[in-house]
Amino acid sequence: MRVFDTFWYGRECFKDVVDSTQLKLIQGDIRDVDAVKNAMKGATDVIHLACISNDPSFDLNPELGKSINLDSFKPLVAAAKRQGIKRFIYASSSSVYGVKEEPRVSEELSLKPLTDYSKFKANCEEIILESATSDFVCTVLRPATVCGVSSRQRFDLSVNILTNHAVNLGKITVFGGSQFRPNLHINDMSDAYLHVLLQESPKIAGKIYNVGGENLSLNEISSKVSAITNVSTILHEPTNDLRSYRVDSSKIKTELGFVPKRTIDNAITDLYAAFKNNFYTNALEYSQYFNIKKMKELSVS
Repeated sequence: MRVFDTFWYGRECFKDVVDSTQLKLIQGDIRDVDAVKNAMKGATDVIHLACISNDPSFDLNPELGKSINLDSFKPLVAAAKRQGIKRFIYASSSSVYGVKEEPRVSEELSLKPLTDYSKFKANCEEIILESATSDFVCTVLRPATVCGVSSRQRFDLSVNILTNHAVNLGKITVFGGSQFRPNLHINDMSDAYLHVLLQESPKIAGKIYNVGGENLSLNEISSKVSAITNVSTILHEPTNDLRSYRVDSSKIKTELGFVPKRTIDNAITDLYAAFKNNFYTNALEYSQYFNIKKMKELSVS
């Protein structure tokens, strides 16, 4: 296995496996086509995860976001085909659906992305599926928002944010509350990529799959956080972020047999235990845990 990354957030997320002979870390930028091409030599499968992630980080430098999230993609796909890559898995996002009134959002519904981040995700879906051939099998996954403990922790995602605030501020602040969001334990997300890789190519060729765990409102999530952390103070603030949708992940279960094994309760419990064991350093401020803070710190272009 190879990891190709800028390592803007360091290499600590690989600290437990960095000495493994099964893993090679390659530092590079996906906008450098030659570097990408060299990194793919001899490989058979690609999982594309690279992007400027989440809307605030993207909006900080839209030109940078576009260059990485969209402009680099078609050359990268072409390089993959030239290098003989057999299968390409693109990590899109459930945010491509935008605001939906349907109680369950399936892969057949139209895309209504609301931001450049999600629009470019949708654009890249089109690019990769149009590039597919019998020798270049392409699959799109639309993950829910991940949650839980990670070596490269993010505290700018709903479940993680609320748990962080409960533990370190003694209160939970909810912006809005009625909006539904799909969430998925990070270990289940990792399992999903592996599960898809292990499928026979004809089963996943040209397919799009939602990958979600539980669909809960922010109010429901905050209640779970409150119960697990024993923090009873829940405050509500208005918000302009009205995105609300419930992702239907029955297709990947029916066709590929993938079912998440963990719950949002598990993620909150894991986070709570990590806090109690001093797993994090300055969880409210350390830039490593917040994409937008890190991007401001790096001032990359």
